[in-house]
Amino acid sequence: MYKSELLAQNIRQLIENGSWQAHEKLPSLREQTQLSGYSLITVLNAYQELEAQGLLYAKGKSGYYVAERNKALPAHVPEVNLNTAVQINSAVFHYLKSMQTDGILPFGSAFPNPELLYNQKFMQLLAQHAKRKHSYLNNDNMPPGNLALRKIIANRYVLQGMQCTPDDIVITSGALEALNLSLQALTQPGDFILLQQSVFYGAWQAAERLGLQVISIPEHPQLGFDIESFEQALKQYPIKVCWLMLNAQNPIGFTVSNAIKQRIAGLLHEYQVHLIEDDVYQELNYGGQRPLPMTYFDQHRRVLHCSSFSKTLGMGTRIGWVHAGPFSDAIQHLQLMSTLSASPLIQNALVDFLSHHHYEKHLRHLRKQLEKHKKKFHQFLKQHLPAGSEIHYYSSGYFLWLKLPDQCDSFAVHQQMLAEKIGVAPSLLFRPENIAQNFIRLNCSYEWNADIESAMLKLCACIAVQRKSLTA
Repeated sequence: MYKSELLAQNIRQLIENGSWQAHEKLPSLREQTQLSGYSLITVLNAYQELEAQGLLYAKGKSGYYVAERNKALPAHVPEVNLNTAVQINSAVFHYLKSMQTDGILPFGSAFPNPELLYNQKFMQLLAQHAKRKHSYLNNDNMPPGNLALRKIIANRYVLQGMQCTPDDIVITSGALEALNLSLQALTQPGDFILLQQSVFYGAWQAAERLGLQVISIPEHPQLGFDIESFEQALKQYPIKVCWLMLNAQNPIGFTVSNAIKQRIAGLLHEYQVHLIEDDVYQELNYGGQRPLPMTYFDQHRRVLHCSSFSKTLGMGTRIGWVHAGPFSDAIQHLQLMSTLSASPLIQNALVDFLSHHHYEKHLRHLRKQLEKHKKKFHQFLKQHLPAGSEIHYYSSGYFLWLKLPDQCDSFAVHQQMLAEKIGVAPSLLFRPENIAQNFIRLNCSYEWNADIESAMLKLCACIAVQRKSLTA
């Protein structure tokens, strides 16, 4: 167990046994380092882990406090669901088309505010490469992709403590291609795969397209990932592959602890199951250290790690990759039969951008802005959402996951908001139809202004009206 997790466990025991009461202030970070003997960053990680679990809350510059727990948590029972015929593509298609209407406020978008992603230096480098004939030569950028770019990406893994060589990396046209090629390389129609109950709709779409049977497990109410249900599913079904989001999970936002990731890795090896990890938001963590991917915990090369630059440099970048390891050749084979290769021009521009530390500077600014905007949305919604609503807030990314009052229909809210030129993402996009659909994913990457405040007031009013009609 990691030091931060051990400290978090000790603090959790003090809260649960009543030694620390609700709203009681915890020792400051520096005081806790002196009391525990741990480093400052270890203490910070422990506090943030407990905050993510709802046991602590941060109060301005005052520090961390024990969160109020109004009632005892129910005993957790592992749960596994079988989805033999996934049908979601039509719903996603119509939703995405509705978001293309002129004038829609894009709070339902999966991408951050483009104004935050625009980087002048990257555009300058792109323009310079656009004038060079060599930057368009395709042979140097065919699968597995630009060697210099693969070296840079491999070095980023090594700096996080993972073994990686350029030959492990395959460059793709965005993360979605990396994920889809990985799934296609590992499965056949009729195979069982495992997904989280609420997850990026691309995973459900891929399962439908490839004719796969889906086993889904619910989110754990405190830990995010339900490791007991995960193990139960591996015991009960012949699962071939898992497709999981464990860092800044979309749509909910939680990041799974290192201890649980370690257990996942052990279970993958025990049951001989592969994992495709969707990790496009890892760089957008502003709550401490950059979270580790599953590759870090994988000692048996059972994890394919997928990410991209599109969530940090913009949708137009469309350069992703997969740390494919032994599956590199199979993925390249499939890529050559579909998209052929990712853009040579953008690959070359990225090499220059990443080589001169421009990217890290860009990320620091981006994280700072996302944190500021998300906190503003969170503070406003806490004050204005009707009773019975809940907000899932985590220190990463730019989404808020809103739980509406029981029996509210988030798809109906989505449709009513469209009439007001306001886009939100209803939970029907992320979870099976037979599960409660009173959730909304909200993109909070936009700078607060009068138009956004007006839109959020309309959203809260719409939810309040629907709640009132259900209780009348």
